[in-house]
Amino acid sequence: MAWKTSTDAGNRQQNELNMWLAAVVVGILIVVIMVACFGLFRKLQDNKRQIADLNEQIRTEEQRADDIEEFRQYTETREYIEEIAREKLGLVYEGEVIFKEEPAKK
Repeated sequence: MAWKTSTDAGNRQQNELNMWLAAVVVGILIVVIMVACFGLFRKLQDNKRQIADLNEQIRTEEQRADDIEEFRQYTETREYIEEIAREKLGLVYEGEVIFKEEPAKK
């Protein structure tokens, strides 16, 4: 039968202290990692929201580009040229009669 000596008891206490210390360090590491993950998760959500906003802007600008192209094609038509000649320059075809409304008298 082996007798316990004071050094065995001291080693046991030291081992228990080391185990508790290791557990505390691991716990602190877990908390730090969780905080970092939460920050990354928030950043991910912000980035997803920003991507959605940018995709909406892309769709808007593509629609605007289509509208501009459609207007450019319209400006090359005879109808547009006649419209501008009548409205801006006051031109008419030969023999064409223009009727203008008189302002209402008070």
